[in-house]
Amino acid sequence: MDNLQIIFLSIVQGLTEFLPISSSAHLILVPRMLGWPDQGLVFDVGVHFGSLIAVVIYFRREVGKMLRAWLGSLRGGVADADARLAWWVIIGTLPAIGVGFLAERAIEAQLRAPEIIAAASIGFGLLLWYADARSRRERDEYDLQLRDVLIIGCMQVLAMIPGTSRAGITITSGLLLGMSRRAAARFSFLLAMPVIFASGALETRRMFIEVSPISWADLLLGVLLSAISAGICIHIFLRLVERVGMLPFVIYRILLGLLILAVLA
Repeated sequence: MDNLQIIFLSIVQGLTEFLPISSSAHLILVPRMLGWPDQGLVFDVGVHFGSLIAVVIYFRREVGKMLRAWLGSLRGGVADADARLAWWVIIGTLPAIGVGFLAERAIEAQLRAPEIIAAASIGFGLLLWYADARSRRERDEYDLQLRDVLIIGCMQVLAMIPGTSRAGITITSGLLLGMSRRAAARFSFLLAMPVIFASGALETRRMFIEVSPISWADLLLGVLLSAISAGICIHIFLRLVERVGMLPFVIYRILLGLLILAVLA
């Protein structure tokens, strides 16, 4: 890969990972549309790791409080709101990790066609619009109950279909359960940490088995740019989401799906 491809794809990954528009679809489609060679597994792992760094740094205080409270609950202490939220993140992650471990190869082989990506982008975009329009927006992440978390966690499994968007489907689920836009986004971002870590660990194992020697300079550049762009994206999105709403992302998803059908399908 040349420097232009590295810079462009790293920024695209960072900007799309936490927006409800599907980073995986963009990483699949952008190289195809620009005639670039596939960036490869190593680069994908690296830029996702950059996004993980960004979200951990952004939520470092919340993660620290949740971790201390969770460890305290394991030692027999009172499970306060932060401890419960930590448990909800763990429980909400399990369905995606389990299905990903068992079926990732089959999903990757069968569901990367442009028609599927376009249909997922449009279909789940319309579902996001419906959820945003109908949500009561009265609850935050601390109001969630076990049933809510299991619903969000199971819905997150659908994000394995390129074009769905992990952030998009979890935010959609939160809105349907009556969460505010900001709370649904925050819980989505908290869920992203263990999912990205688990996915990265699995892909790293494959990486050392299947790929050729690594260009560490290219990889480090990708990680850095992805982390910076993801951090900026999280900050701006959380500041504006209550005011802007989900309609701009719905429109973008529909236009993206139509473009894919017109150009690649």
